[in-house]
Amino acid sequence: QVRLVESGGGLVRAGGSLRLSCAVSGHTFNNYGMGWFRQAPEKERKFVASISWGGGTPNYVDSVKGRFTISRDDARNTVYLQMNSLKHEDTAVYYCARSKTYSGPTAVGWYDYWGQGTQVTVSS
Repeated sequence: QVRLVESGGGLVRAGGSLRLSCAVSGHTFNNYGMGWFRQAPEKERKFVASISWGGGTPNYVDSVKGRFTISRDDARNTVYLQMNSLKHEDTAVYYCARSKTYSGPTAVGWYDYWGQGTQVTVSS
């Protein structure tokens, strides 16, 4: 059984930082790209960042470039999202997901397993 568990969310002031973690169990972790998505209330779930197996070619939505960094530790089966210079518009539930391939696509439909989400709230 594949399971993804996010952690690290919380309440932070604008300009602050958080680091999200995604612990993966139930598979070897190797050979799969990983992604982070977020969903605000009443809004569509949207792509934030992704990273391929091996850690190459990280990808980001334009609004977080230069502020967020995705990384992975394959030995620990863990994916991270370091979020700096947080803005109010970053407020959402953040989800970790496993890609169906070795790459990190931007579309929700390319991911087959999802975590339960972790809330990030940024005060304005």
